[in-house]
Amino acid sequence: MLKKLLIVAAVVGVAALVVKRVKASSDERALWHEATTAPDLR
Repeated sequence: MLKKLLIVAAVVGVAALVVKRVKASSDERALWHEATTAPDLR
């Protein structure tokens, strides 16, 4: 029983790290896009 709980906790932890990295990557990509796009001077 304890072994199953540890496995589930590990899977949840890894999933959380993956989600965090994907979000960080997406946020950084959005910042670079904003920084390198010409301003709209209309």
